[in-house]
Amino acid sequence: MKLIDKLNWRYATKKMNPAKAVPQDKLERILEAIRLAPTSSGLQPFEVIVISNAALREKIKPIASGQGQITDCSHLLVFAAWDDYTPERINMMFDLTNETRNMNSESWENYRNMLLSKYPSRGAEVNFQHTARQAYIGLGVALIAAAYEEVDSTPMEGFNPDALDELLGLRSRGLRSVAILPLGYREEDKDWLVNLKKVRRSSKDFITEIK
Repeated sequence: MKLIDKLNWRYATKKMNPAKAVPQDKLERILEAIRLAPTSSGLQPFEVIVISNAALREKIKPIASGQGQITDCSHLLVFAAWDDYTPERINMMFDLTNETRNMNSESWENYRNMLLSKYPSRGAEVNFQHTARQAYIGLGVALIAAAYEEVDSTPMEGFNPDALDELLGLRSRGLRSVAILPLGYREEDKDWLVNLKKVRRSSKDFITEIK
């Protein structure tokens, strides 16, 4: 029930208190939760850029439709997905798995070779759409982790990804931004949404059980 209580507590914060910073230990736990998020084939095909620099966030604000949370938040997380699956990236993760688990099984190597034969040949845009969906898994974990820490957050797609990629130099790193997440604390007396009831469809309209 504690987790459900936290999820009922959270909302997409519209006004954050610029004077209130997220403690480092809470930030680190949120980031660690993202790092531990599941991804397809364990390839972990995205990265998180953490921006606390105020001047840089001022430059990002117009790229994100002037949304105030960009500059009022404590930290801005940028979820940046791989722009493609390359043999180098696939091999890097499989080699890391072998090193971490001290293993090298025939079935695992067959799986590696299957991905190497299929993924790169699908084309960069198809692969980016797949990596972006993996980044959204990380975004979901971030929202839950932030709520658990009682840190406010607002998931955002309302920004110009090409402009943000250029500002942060992401394309040169083989990355493309897909979502951003301000973290901070609500300024209750200035946030019109804070006291409104959460609106969700009822369980009977949302969940179908097949027994």
